[in-house]
Amino acid sequence: MTSKLDNPPPYEDALQHPKYEPYHLQHGSADPPPPSYSPGPDMYAGPPGYWSQGGMRAAPGLSPSGMPTTIPTLSAGVPATNPREMEGFLSSQWESTSVRHAFIRKVYLILAAQLTVTFSVVAIFTFVDPVKMFVIRYPGIYWASLVVYFMVYCILICCKEPRRRFPWNLVLLGVFTVALSYMSGTISSYYETKAVFLAMGITALVCVTATVFCFQTKVDFTSCGGFLCIAAILLLIIGTVTAIVLSFHYVPWLHMLYAAIGAIVYTLFLVYNTQLLIGNRELAISPEEYVYGALSLYIDIVHIFLFILQISGSAAE
Repeated sequence: MTSKLDNPPPYEDALQHPKYEPYHLQHGSADPPPPSYSPGPDMYAGPPGYWSQGGMRAAPGLSPSGMPTTIPTLSAGVPATNPREMEGFLSSQWESTSVRHAFIRKVYLILAAQLTVTFSVVAIFTFVDPVKMFVIRYPGIYWASLVVYFMVYCILICCKEPRRRFPWNLVLLGVFTVALSYMSGTISSYYETKAVFLAMGITALVCVTATVFCFQTKVDFTSCGGFLCIAAILLLIIGTVTAIVLSFHYVPWLHMLYAAIGAIVYTLFLVYNTQLLIGNRELAISPEEYVYGALSLYIDIVHIFLFILQISGSAAE
C-alpha cells in the first residue's frame, strides 16, 4: 500500500503549480517520459482554410461546425451510389421494358394474321358445299396436311433464331399456318355449321379470358413446365386409348370426355406460353424469338378450337 504523500499530484495541480516535478523524476524511475503528440506534416493535410475559425482542426468528413459532411454507409469499403449509375440503371430498365412491349406487339400481330388465315379457311370449308364434299370424298388430303403440319413444326422448333438476310422462319411459319389451317378446315367440314360457330365463340371467350388472367395474376405458371409435360403425356395416352376404343364402338361420352380434357390441357398451355411471352416471371422468351412465341400461342388456340369443336359437334348430334 502507498500513502497519500507517495501518490502523484492531480493533473490540475500539476498544471497550476509547475513546481511539482514529474512523477517518474521524483521517484527516480528510469523509464523515459512518453513522447509528446505532434502530428506529422502530411496528417490532416487539407486545402487552404482547413483550420476552423475557433482554432479546431477539422477532421476528414467533418465540417468546421463539427457536423459530418457525408452520411456514412453500412457497407465499409463500398462507395455510395453514383447518381449517374442510378440513371443508367433506370434507363436500361426502361429500354428492356420497351423492347419487351415491342416484342409482345409483334407476336400478337403475327398471331392475328395467322388466326385470320385459319378461320377464313375454316369458313370456306364450312360454307362452301363443293369444297366440303370434296374433302369428305378424299380423306387423303387431310392426312397429307397432317404430315406437312408435323414436318414444318419440327423445323420451326429447331430454327427459333431469326435470320438476318432472309426470314426463312417467317416463310416456314406461313407454310405451317396454311397446313394447320387446311387441317382445321378439313376437320370442320365433318361438323355442322352451328357447331363450328359455337366452337369459334367459345374459343374466343376462353382465349381472351386466359390472356387477361395472365396479365393480371401474380401466380407464376412458368414454373409448372414439368406438370404440363406430364399432362401432355397423359393426354397422348388417353387419346391413343380413346382412338382404339372408338374405332370398334363409338361411345359419345368417352369422346366428349377426351375432348374436354384436351381443351383444359391446351388452355393451361396457353396460360403458360402467354406468361413466357410477358417476361416478368421466372422464365421468359427472348425478344428475338418472336416466331417461336407466335407459333406457341397459335398452336394452343387452334387445338383449343378443335377440342371444343368435338364437344359442340357431339352435343349437336
